[in-house]
Amino acid sequence: MSITKYPMTVQGARALEAELAHLTKVERPRLSQAIGEARELGDLKENAEYHAAREEQGMVEARIRDIEGRMQNAVIIDVTTIEHTGKVIFGTTVEIANVETDESVTYQIVGEDEADIKLGKISVGSPIARALIAKEEGDVVAVKTPGGVIEYEIVEVRHI
Repeated sequence: MSITKYPMTVQGARALEAELAHLTKVERPRLSQAIGEARELGDLKENAEYHAAREEQGMVEARIRDIEGRMQNAVIIDVTTIEHTGKVIFGTTVEIANVETDESVTYQIVGEDEADIKLGKISVGSPIARALIAKEEGDVVAVKTPGGVIEYEIVEVRHI
């Protein structure tokens, strides 16, 4: 059985590392202390504080395992170290313009876990990113959407 590796930007890796550090150095000790204090209150069967702290501890430990697994299976790609050829690749920031409306938008192509449309980060597996990968500035790409096909022109490709 082979383990699948997933691409991740340097920024995405840093964010996960920061979250992991917070969970292990702040949340885990806080919950351990809360469980200890709740235990001292007596009967655990009817101790709401104890059960709430244990439940939260379970969620924190699950998130820690999830992050550790993701980091273990990540291939961290620093796009700033890759020669800029003008082609869209994982990690690049791409400005595209709707051919019909001339409305432009900028996206960074990131790993599945990093995607956040509000921040302009789209998953490498998204329809737009799949259409853009390996294309160059000036190319026009067709993106299939639920509302039909939309054509975009690649205005600029940046390695930032």
